[in-house]
Amino acid sequence: MREYELKYGCNPHQKPARIFREDEELPITVCNGKPGYINLLDALNAWQLVRELKEATGLPAAASFKHVSPAGAAIGLPLSEGMKQAYHVSGLALSPLASAYARARGADRMSSYGDFIALSDVCDKEAAALIGKEVSDGIVAPGYEEEALSILKGKRKGEYTILAMDPGYKPPGRERKTVFGIEFEQERNDWKIERSLLNTVVTVNKVIPEENVRDLLVALITLKYTQSNSVCYALEGQTIGVGAGQQSRLHCTRLAGDKADRWFLRQHPQVLALPFLPEMGRTDKDNVIDLYVSGYSREVMAEGFWQRYFSRRPGELTEEDQKAWLTGLRDVSLGSDAFFPFEDNIWRAAASGVRYIAQPGGSIRDRQVVECCDSLGITMATTGLRLFHH
Repeated sequence: MREYELKYGCNPHQKPARIFREDEELPITVCNGKPGYINLLDALNAWQLVRELKEATGLPAAASFKHVSPAGAAIGLPLSEGMKQAYHVSGLALSPLASAYARARGADRMSSYGDFIALSDVCDKEAAALIGKEVSDGIVAPGYEEEALSILKGKRKGEYTILAMDPGYKPPGRERKTVFGIEFEQERNDWKIERSLLNTVVTVNKVIPEENVRDLLVALITLKYTQSNSVCYALEGQTIGVGAGQQSRLHCTRLAGDKADRWFLRQHPQVLALPFLPEMGRTDKDNVIDLYVSGYSREVMAEGFWQRYFSRRPGELTEEDQKAWLTGLRDVSLGSDAFFPFEDNIWRAAASGVRYIAQPGGSIRDRQVVECCDSLGITMATTGLRLFHH
């Protein structure tokens, strides 16, 4: 098949819409559902991300995409009991691939609502069972086990979008797009992100532990497919905060840091013990938890509110409680798709436990940024590689 008609373009009134290749077959097969324009943009970007994560780490990878940027990305490392609770996967059988998706979805569960999923490996029944419990628009993977395909086809009243990607597909070296009737062409960004990118360490501290090397690679590969400007915080083989598409790099750093803080606060014992009513669904829980950890716990406890969601009135998560808990967020790795022009980014990153940074370098204020890292005990590598993506 060289052409596939989409249900519509970016918006329902933008018809007709299609994907096509002029001289060769499409490398993607629609196994179920009717994908839209944005679905395919998410699928193709997310597929590249998980394929590169798998290649860089040797572990199964997953991504949760929304509006052509990742809400989360991860590799298949085991989850702690606290993480399982925070990610709503306690009691579920978790293969490495399922663990990767639980982590990717759990990075920012509110942003992942209605996501498009990418898996690096053939979707197994454990991953499908987990995905079956989440609100999602579709999935792309290199293939599906028979039982997994059956589970996924049952989503969205049988209309869940399921795509199979040819894992051997290699795109042309140049890519094109049309904007306002004008053709753009450029070389594909096929630069391989690997350990050698982190060899130039410019701070007094020179040592980057292997687990942080892994996390920096996760962050940088994620940034390669994130709308710029972008900054990514990573820990334990997954993103924990992605700041995408901001005009100011400091705003990227703040946005991603705030998300990282909320990710960690979701694992606070008081949050894990919230007495939700048994009929509460995952989405409502996520929304209430986000309010609770974002400084609104007093409002959550107000009469008329807590009775809608809880079996009893919960205690307040005070500002002092939050500050004390966040001191435990440590050894976070951070990637930036372009240089830091000012040291304010470093101060904000350090407030969310960042101790390892990878960024291209090349600012006229590089020396100030390095000195700031040294004053905070942060190790920083300059990659020389900008990763803008539009």
